[in-house]
Amino acid sequence: MTAQPSASRTISYGEHASQFVHEWLPAGPPRAAVAMLHGGWWRAEYDLHLMDAICADLAGRGLLVWNIEYRRIEGDGGGWPTTLDDVLSCVSTMPVPAGAPTTAIGHSAGGHLALLAGAHGAVDDVVALAPITDPARCFREGIGGTAPVLFTGGEPDDRPETYRAATPPAKQPAGHRLVVHGDADCSVPVVHSRDYVAAAEPPAEYLEVSGADHFAVIDPAHPLWQRVVSWMDRERG
Repeated sequence: MTAQPSASRTISYGEHASQFVHEWLPAGPPRAAVAMLHGGWWRAEYDLHLMDAICADLAGRGLLVWNIEYRRIEGDGGGWPTTLDDVLSCVSTMPVPAGAPTTAIGHSAGGHLALLAGAHGAVDDVVALAPITDPARCFREGIGGTAPVLFTGGEPDDRPETYRAATPPAKQPAGHRLVVHGDADCSVPVVHSRDYVAAAEPPAEYLEVSGADHFAVIDPAHPLWQRVVSWMDRERG
């Protein structure tokens, strides 16, 4: 039986304890690079191990994967814009193979960060899995508890510019976006992704999965994952 890939080393990209990545290497020369971003409402109680299973899957398919940790809220020094700054700083140091694209894959709050990385032109493609697309809307709908306020430093009416900057714009630079959401998601409502995709310029591709909950989208054993991988292969040409 072929051994499953595992993280080969830990690499620091800053001096803070949470500024590091787990690097997952393929068996041969990597065909492309992935910046992996975990979710958890930006809270320190959740970490990069949430994404280990799909990191192993992608490394087994010949991709270099950096599973990124970043400073989070609630005692970890994160928030806006520190958390995004960590992501952008880390992605800028990725050893991308010559001529290969970089894809940011993020789940939930990580999907939020991945979409922002795409908006900043830090990556070529984005795969947003059940992403947070609008922190102010989450606050107003009571989604995520105190996370939107802790992440931004206040409520939308008090910090409108911060919320505007922290909201992934529907209009983004040239690049490709795939948004994936299950219609049984009880953590981040699927309508948020529907509305984001409806406003996207250039158009984003959208995959809505019947019966899938918030975590099905990061399960490489779920049939939807092969559809995500196929989309990535197509975009890499």
